[in-house]
Amino acid sequence: MSWLARQEMKSGYNDVVPRDDARLEMISFGVARLARGESYTEELGDEEAVLVILGGRCDLDAGESWKNLGRRRDVFSGKATGAYIPPGVKFTLTGAAAGVCEVAVSRAPAKQKGTPRVIRPEEVKVRTAGALNWKRVIHDIADLSVPAERLVVGETFNPPGNWSSYPPHRHEIDDLPDEVKMEELYHFRVSPKQGFGFQRLYTDDLSVEEAIALRDADTVVIPRGYHPVAAAPGYRLYYLWILAGNERVLLPRDDPNHAWVKDAEHVVG
Repeated sequence: MSWLARQEMKSGYNDVVPRDDARLEMISFGVARLARGESYTEELGDEEAVLVILGGRCDLDAGESWKNLGRRRDVFSGKATGAYIPPGVKFTLTGAAAGVCEVAVSRAPAKQKGTPRVIRPEEVKVRTAGALNWKRVIHDIADLSVPAERLVVGETFNPPGNWSSYPPHRHEIDDLPDEVKMEELYHFRVSPKQGFGFQRLYTDDLSVEEAIALRDADTVVIPRGYHPVAAAPGYRLYYLWILAGNERVLLPRDDPNHAWVKDAEHVVG
């Protein structure tokens, strides 16, 4: 079974990882591509959603209305605007400017009622992880301060030639205080678009061991195992990462064969 979901992005809603995808238990994912005046509407039942504007501008109506959301041309042009939509809420996205607005829609089962809220770029938390050629920048969008029930969402930016999700880590089993089980999904973009990257997916016993050549707009589902990523030299690589679990706790386990790299980070800076 391949963990790659490759789909050409067309106008309208692109159902990249549908709700009945057998590879994941919780997360479903798609991308709405909307020209000015075009709309996408969805009514959430027993699910919550996090919306992330990948590029362009849109209006959002989720009981309350927000106009002209989005400040970046594409994912490499600044911090994201996002929104949290709780269960039982109907929302509509409408393209609000010339060109195309792209909005990533991630969902997970939830029952906790709440109020829709917009996450502004100034609320996105920026941090740096790693060192040398595994140094990358991370933007936390729907972090633990956002009152979601299951979803945690953010963005990672690999400089050309650099690795991320490194040292390799997993969220495979509930084993407090060392690890909490969460499934994950990565949605990739590459700049320039003809570039590429790689992702290795593997388990401790190597019953899963897969290497995926990544293109612009590819998506990879990660139900279990370690999942490091590399950008090709000369190309910036981005991925939107989506986590969901019964416990909304970020507690990954590093591969013990490669965990020593973290100690080296303190030496090389």
